[in-house]
Amino acid sequence: MRLASHRRKELERLCRTITRSALANERLSRNAKGQVVLKLKSPTRDGTTPIVLQPQEPMKRLAARVPRPGLHLIRYHGVLAPNAKLRGAVIPQPAQRDNAPALEHAHGQAARMSRARLLKRVFHIDVERCACGGQLKILAAIEEPVVMVTILTHLGLAARAPPCAAAREFSLDCAA
Repeated sequence: MRLASHRRKELERLCRTITRSALANERLSRNAKGQVVLKLKSPTRDGTTPIVLQPQEPMKRLAARVPRPGLHLIRYHGVLAPNAKLRGAVIPQPAQRDNAPALEHAHGQAARMSRARLLKRVFHIDVERCACGGQLKILAAIEEPVVMVTILTHLGLAARAPPCAAAREFSLDCAA
């Protein structure tokens, strides 16, 4: 979904939808045995309103709903399906906005955008231009780890990446 920056109410609604949790905290609680009790919005066919689960079971159920990497999350049918014969007549063709020539692969599809163009597009950082306005070019690409460590230590910079922070502890306690 694409929204203009001046449409504040729609942007707020989109942000609220994206950041909404998978389960409502008001409907989660623990019973005396330490089990997790989930109160349903509406009763099931047999009249059940609360579901009682072991402490790790909600996490297992949520993890099972996370799709595998690379799996398409949206499926289209009919004329919008990927191989539909009439798809080209319905789907608008993207306009060429950039002045840079579009690179093409042998099979005619546009090549992936370069990293420099992505940085310019997303962060408004032009890594191909100097602060004085001149054109920059790559003189060398250092790929050997030993050479990188030597250069960084000579410049007085850390040669190792900072350590990753430990994951935060997760608790099902409603009071926390």
